[in-house]
Amino acid sequence: MTSFTTLPLKPALLASVETLGYTEMTPVQAQSLPPMLEGRDVIAQAQTGSGKTAAFGLSLLQAIDVDTIRLQALVLCPTRELADQVSKAIRKLAANIPNVKLLTLCGGMPLGPQLASLTHDPHIVVGTPGRVQEHLKRQSLHGGGIKVLVLDEADRMLDMGFTEAIDDIIGRIAKHHQTLLFSATYPEEIRAVSQRVQNDPVEVTVEAPADEKPAIEQRFHEVEPAQKIDALTQLLGGAHAEQALVFCNMRREVDAVAQELDRRGFSALALHGDMEQRDRDEVLVRFANHSCAVLVATDVAARGLDIVALPLVVSYDIAHDPETHTHRVGRTGRAGESGLAITLCTPRERPKAANIEELNGTPLPWRPLKITPSRGKALHLAPMKTLVIDAGRQDKLRPGDILGALTGDAGLAAKDIGKIDVFATRAYVAITRSLANKALEQLRAGKIKGRNFRVRPLG
Repeated sequence: MTSFTTLPLKPALLASVETLGYTEMTPVQAQSLPPMLEGRDVIAQAQTGSGKTAAFGLSLLQAIDVDTIRLQALVLCPTRELADQVSKAIRKLAANIPNVKLLTLCGGMPLGPQLASLTHDPHIVVGTPGRVQEHLKRQSLHGGGIKVLVLDEADRMLDMGFTEAIDDIIGRIAKHHQTLLFSATYPEEIRAVSQRVQNDPVEVTVEAPADEKPAIEQRFHEVEPAQKIDALTQLLGGAHAEQALVFCNMRREVDAVAQELDRRGFSALALHGDMEQRDRDEVLVRFANHSCAVLVATDVAARGLDIVALPLVVSYDIAHDPETHTHRVGRTGRAGESGLAITLCTPRERPKAANIEELNGTPLPWRPLKITPSRGKALHLAPMKTLVIDAGRQDKLRPGDILGALTGDAGLAAKDIGKIDVFATRAYVAITRSLANKALEQLRAGKIKGRNFRVRPLG
């Protein structure tokens, strides 16, 4: 491994790296950062959790000139959730560089506030292809000064039908720029995009050492369609996993499965593209802070998730293609943890299983499953419960203010307070489930930062 101090980075960036506790570069960072800092185009095969965001974040922050007030770096992401995560990561890296302006531009959000923010050019924009394309067409965003273009999770952007939007965006920005392309897989479509938009790119592919590869156990169970929900209930209950991610292929199936699991006693939530953005945000918050035990989602909606320790993934519907199956399985077994990936397959879906087997080059691990019909309601509740505070960054509210109110007047121990998320107009805090009502009463009766705010339970 190599230290970040060996790189020609600005002192402010090295200070941020040290503050964030990054000591040694990950393999992806060690291979991609030197050519990126030289201005070379790079195509890198990198999974979530590989350190890729810090790699391209450091590179683009090194390239921009803060004294030049114009858009200089553009990062395109497949979903708003991922764009938000990337924006947060870049802001942390830029903490020691004064006056860096970064905007997040995504669909599903009102256009008006974005237009108002664009009256003064940002240095960096992170966004989804559709909304960025719209702003470029309206000329509310000017791409003539872009030095660095990043295509993050490019394979998923192509899967979601953004190819034409990406090509249009590239046609509207500076002709001479550096293009950094990151993709979990290298299908032919990605190769074709690279050939169109990159100039002699450096290829980065990192194979994890055998002792660092995730210990993921896969199981395939053949079930009849009418048995699937009972099979899922049985598998979730028997796995004793604190959290699980369940994939369905159709949005209506996501809703139906989540509702049935909730009826059967699981803390289950649905996530798909038909939901209002605020509802999607709240679902992601609750799953990340362990207020939700089972998340039922479509592949596209789950793409923005960044959960490091996820012990169980279940394909309620077998994936349409082998690449999507690989993405699903890769959601578990991260950060050196073991994981279990279960696939339910009906007899009619056997050809899809055969395609997965062909890609893997090894027989699939089929296991018999004796299904016992569900009887009654067994509680499988999440360990935490979320409280919503109707105040946020615009009220100058910080996580420390909420923590102080809970450990002070409310009398809670720090160990009973989980993740705190503060957004522009609201904040979320996870509380140990058995103490959530006490915390709610105390917050309603007391004050946060000397002020009274509306507080309510979520779910």
